[in-house]
Amino acid sequence: MLIDTHCHLDAAEFDADREAVAQAARQSNVSVIVVPAVERANFGAVASVCREHTGCVAAYGIHPMYVAKACEEDIQALRETIAREQPVAVGEIGLDRFVAERDDAQQLYYFVEQLKIAQIADLPVLLHVRRAIDPILQQLRRVRVCGGIAHAFNGSQQQAEEFIKLGFKLGFGGAMTFPRAQRIRKLAATLPLDSIVLETDAPDMPPEWKVGARNTPDQLPRIAQTLALLRGVPLSVIAEATTANAVTVLPRLSPADLMFTP
Repeated sequence: MLIDTHCHLDAAEFDADREAVAQAARQSNVSVIVVPAVERANFGAVASVCREHTGCVAAYGIHPMYVAKACEEDIQALRETIAREQPVAVGEIGLDRFVAERDDAQQLYYFVEQLKIAQIADLPVLLHVRRAIDPILQQLRRVRVCGGIAHAFNGSQQQAEEFIKLGFKLGFGGAMTFPRAQRIRKLAATLPLDSIVLETDAPDMPPEWKVGARNTPDQLPRIAQTLALLRGVPLSVIAEATTANAVTVLPRLSPADLMFTP
């Protein structure tokens, strides 16, 4: 059994065949798909996907690349959605220092406000950390939340250790499958196994064997096999450990979420 801790199954790329994609994931032994929102406008779509497709669970948040369209009312809408829908996490939230046209102060405001929401709701967070790990760690030390996942982790060993100290797991996915991604692969091979969770970020971040194509959650077993090869352990060890790690860091996952009929 595997858990995809980050998959945008609500995205338009899946409109034509969403149920087939979800079913293929279940048949590939992916028991849970965590579907994070990126803006208030897709809170409803995420909720619908998670009601309609077995094994899908929701997270709600405002992504740093969408804050330019956000307003103060969106923060209140997030509070209300979390209270009503009872998601497994707040996310996808964070900072992005990669995009050229951005407002760092605006990103920081929405990130901190959402951390406060997570703190009050006692929910973990799903973090977008692109080229912003140190400022994110700084805020996590100020506004303490009950852990979460650093999605698509691509930092240093020291930064990984800081996240772990704060109760976070580190998400590894398609980037780890590229032989040239030596730093990520070294981290995947050497970090404590109890700090790692798996993800696809579908439809984005395809693995090495799907470059240029749409990524899908049924690719997770092969991604897990890459991790098994890097660590020199059987796939079963990776499946058991990463599933346990996901359940630990996302405690609102219920036994019913972890059971399904393909």
